[in-house]
Amino acid sequence: MKVWINGTFVNDGDARVGVFDAGFQHGVGLFETMIARNGTIFRATQHMERLAESASILRLTEDLQVDPLVRALDSTLKENDQQEARMRLTITGGDLNLLQRTGDSGGGDPTIVIQTQPPTEYPTSFFKNGVTVSIACGRINPYEFGAGHKTLNYWSNLRNLQTAAMQQCGESLLLTPSAHVAGGCVSNIFIVSKGAIFTPPARGEEGDQDEPSAVLPGVTRSVIIKIADDLGICTSRKPMTLDDVLSADEVFLTNSSWGVLPVIGLHASVREEDGAVEKDHSMGGGIVGSITKQLLLAYTDTLEDETGGH
Repeated sequence: MKVWINGTFVNDGDARVGVFDAGFQHGVGLFETMIARNGTIFRATQHMERLAESASILRLTEDLQVDPLVRALDSTLKENDQQEARMRLTITGGDLNLLQRTGDSGGGDPTIVIQTQPPTEYPTSFFKNGVTVSIACGRINPYEFGAGHKTLNYWSNLRNLQTAAMQQCGESLLLTPSAHVAGGCVSNIFIVSKGAIFTPPARGEEGDQDEPSAVLPGVTRSVIIKIADDLGICTSRKPMTLDDVLSADEVFLTNSSWGVLPVIGLHASVREEDGAVEKDHSMGGGIVGSITKQLLLAYTDTLEDETGGH
């Protein structure tokens, strides 16, 4: 496979980033993951727009140009002769010493890497029967620098995903210090209640009285909201508690890799007289709901339509 690094293709075995790169030294960077179908990257422009916005807000760089990045993504897909793929673009602070840049607000020359690989294969049963989720350890801090952005600071997320997998769970839900549900470690969350769809406000969608949001404004999340609106399904953004999730008629998660993932249960520790006991709590009667099924099919159609599959 060929990897794109700062405008040059190299073999994956020869792909290198310097040891003084800010991404390696300090975890300074952002990334985007996308999927390609039928030789076309789904919503590449929206992913690059989100990346450029985050890079500017976090003062990584204000010089990112969306169209050249999209062309670089397309070139990488074609260079590797792939029709279907999982792609990742990573941008770091580049080869610099941040302690010597205190007076420079414009950022340095970033390192940009694009890599592609075969798409992740998920069991059909995940989408037909739904998955169980766990509760992540710790809390996500909405006041932390980088909250609501896709930064390289992913260690906690990965550890929680590993723990979830050990518990036979498909994802792990992140809670805020105020015990509100932010979403999954790698996904946005939606609940269905009385025929309406609800999702936590993402960064930039907070109300005047809300605390800052640590929720990433997911690209697939926006696709699902638009699909629901077109289908005449009422959608609303509001903070939600774990009780809201447990009492919902339906629950599903979204991200770019799996699209729409139904959730039918929660695995959690419950305190009882004899100590903590691991228990599974059913959601939505333990079955995939009709609105989730409808959105899953509509998302698949949208993906195929926009990538030339239909």
